[in-house]
Amino acid sequence: MVRPSKRGPRGEYAKSRITRAAILDAALDVFAEAGYRSGSLREVAQRVGITEAGLVHHFPNKPALLAAVLGRRDEHSLQWTRMADGNGDVTLRGLVETANHNSSAPGVVELYCILSAEATALDHPARGYFVSRYEVARTHLIGAFEDLERQGRLKPGLTPHNAAVATLAMMDGLQIQWLLDRDGVDMAGELRTFFATLADIDWTPSAEQGEVSR
Repeated sequence: MVRPSKRGPRGEYAKSRITRAAILDAALDVFAEAGYRSGSLREVAQRVGITEAGLVHHFPNKPALLAAVLGRRDEHSLQWTRMADGNGDVTLRGLVETANHNSSAPGVVELYCILSAEATALDHPARGYFVSRYEVARTHLIGAFEDLERQGRLKPGLTPHNAAVATLAMMDGLQIQWLLDRDGVDMAGELRTFFATLADIDWTPSAEQGEVSR
């Protein structure tokens, strides 16, 4: 008896994953270049080499694609932040580097700011993404500030939770101000100054970080 091959379904699944990843990378580029409102599904599909109907097969509407694009951006941002769980210095240095990198992608920053506001609606397709993102970010930052607290480097009167919440608020607020006045607001510089009010930070990158950044 000849058993049916399982290569077909697996092959289709792998192809679908590759296509989905290609769509997200193309969309990230399109929205970074053209902005949230001007970037179109048609342009994304053309860059991937598929039809707009083929794109909709993977992402039923633009909000769903935008939410997935932000998740893809987070995957890429790990290469920039180079965070280390529990290491306060590396985490905060990484966030400053991320802010500096974001200044080269205004379209994606705009996308994040607009969607994060719209996602406060209970039925918005990106709401789950933002709820999860903030939970994960707070947890990670609390760990980083706990590390600094153990070393006696967290400023008096602060708790790791306070510092984590304030950091996320500062970063999001800076992005909005920067979008409104890109010449007058230095996101990385302001963030670094802000961190100095929270803790004593070692701003000297490690040898390993220097190697990665080259």
